[in-house]
This record gives sequence, structure tokens and C-alpha cells, in this order.
Amino acid sequence: MNRNLQLLFNVSEITAGTRGASLGPQAIVTAARKAQDDFFSDYPPLILPDFNASLDAPVKYPSAKRIEFLSMLMDELVEAIDQTIEEGKFPFIVAGDHGSAAGTIAGIKKNYADKRLGVVWIDAHGDLHTPFTTPTGNMHGMPLAIALQEDNKECLKNEVPTEVEALWNELKNKGTNAPKFDEKDLLFFGVRSTEPEENELIHRKGIRNFPVPQWRKMSAEKRKEALDNFVDQIDVLYVSFDVDSMDPELTSYGTGTPVRNGFSPKEAEELLHYFAAQEKLVGMEFVEVNPCLDNQGNKMAEITFDLLKSTFKKLA
Repeated sequence: MNRNLQLLFNVSEITAGTRGASLGPQAIVTAARKAQDDFFSDYPPLILPDFNASLDAPVKYPSAKRIEFLSMLMDELVEAIDQTIEEGKFPFIVAGDHGSAAGTIAGIKKNYADKRLGVVWIDAHGDLHTPFTTPTGNMHGMPLAIALQEDNKECLKNEVPTEVEALWNELKNKGTNAPKFDEKDLLFFGVRSTEPEENELIHRKGIRNFPVPQWRKMSAEKRKEALDNFVDQIDVLYVSFDVDSMDPELTSYGTGTPVRNGFSPKEAEELLHYFAAQEKLVGMEFVEVNPCLDNQGNKMAEITFDLLKSTFKKLA
């Protein structure tokens, strides 16, 4: 395998509930500089446009906060990801908040429209909410529902204005006017913080999750068998790694929505390295470092940089 790696920085934080994730990519650069590592000289990032200025204006749609700006951001992402792949490069995205991952997935699917896409979601959260079910309106809890074209009106709890529903449908159709992948081709790792509406959808769709305790109890042979079986059934693969999948007691609280009892950095690295070694992997993303919330200096970014660098070695 000889990948031509292209690092993309998406500094958006418009879908998060707390501020500071837009500083995450640069916090990782700072970690590299502190270590006197020339990684970002070897792999200079392409900085994507953002719409963070919208954070200074009042929220127009409480059940889908800043959805109109997420639509514009997704257009930028779809174009950037599609162009990167067309140039024969492997897109590796470092993003602020997780909401924009819907744009990453749409960009990948646009280029691999006839391929069966598998999605690995390493995260503490399910991110399967919709404007019809969200308890907060924060759209970083909705990227997978966007990609799946899922409304989950079976669990309706919010009345959604017609204008918001139209914008929501627009998001779902970015890249290709169809679901970007099938629920059976979605695999969760470490998901442990979900709401009843997400739980019902996960159960109804049969979405598979490997919680941290279960993963730790499995033998190395059983782990590999589970991973191999998943990879064997798809054509191309995208992996999204949210740093809140890791235990904040072992890393830091430098992320927007930390949840205890997550993976250790070593366990996360083992997962990332497995997928990085797969020829079917066509895109990877790291998200949600927030240095403003870090209770140990810049520790989350430093750990993330170590994971990023070691994963790049596997990819290359």
C-alpha cells in the first residue's frame, strides 16, 4: 500500500454545544511544536473554510442550531473531499466538532457512489439524533442520522418548523440523493452515552456496538475475527475517531462532552492501527479536541498528536 496522504483541517465548531473545538487542530500543531516534531512540515494541512462567525449571532432554529450554516459547510466539505480523492490522495481530516462528519461521509460517498461504504464510529456517543428527537438542538449529535437519511419520527418529541425540515432534507441529500451507507455497515466502538430515542433507533436498525467492557473481555483472536468480518463485507471504509471515546481520567477533560469509562489511548491506538492497515480504508477523521476545557494544560491534544502520528505511519 502506498497512500498519498492529504491532511485537511476543518476548524468548524458551529454544531457543538460548548465553545473551543475550533482551536483543537491548532492545539495539536502546538503539541507537535512542543515535542519539536516536524510532522506538520512533512504533512502541511489544507485549511478548509469555516462559518464560525455565525456563533456571534442569535440561534434561528432551536431544534437544529445553525443548520443553515452547516449546510454551507457541508458543501465545502463535499467538494474538498471529492477533489482530494480525485487527485489520488487519501483525505485525513482533523476537525473541531463532530457534526461536520456528515459532510466528510457525503464527500466520500460522492466519489465512491457505486461502492458499499462501511463506517466505523469510535465515540462515546451515538450521534443519531434528528431535529425531531434532539434534546439540545446541537447538531454534533446528528451526523449519522444525516448520512443515513434518518428522521426517526417514530420517536418524535419536537415540533419542527417546515423551514427546518426543508433544510434537514437538504443536508440528507448532500453528495448523493440517497443514504450514504446501510445501518448494517455501521459499527460503533465505545458508545456509552445515548438517549432513549437513539437507543430505540439502534435497537430497531440492529446497529452493532462494542462497548468498552465487552471489547476488553474479548480475546485478541475474537477481536480480530469481529473486525475482519466487518471489513470483509464492505467495499470501502471510513473511520471517525472522536477523542471522547477515550476515558477522560486517562487523558484529560479536553473535549466538549467527556464520558468516563472509555478506552485507554493504547486501546484506541490498536483500533486505529488495525483500520489504517486495511486497503479498503479511503478516509479517516479525528475530532473534538477542545483545549479550552483541558484540565491538564494541552494534554488531550498531545495524546491526540501521538495517535495521529502513529496512525499516519501505518497509513503510509
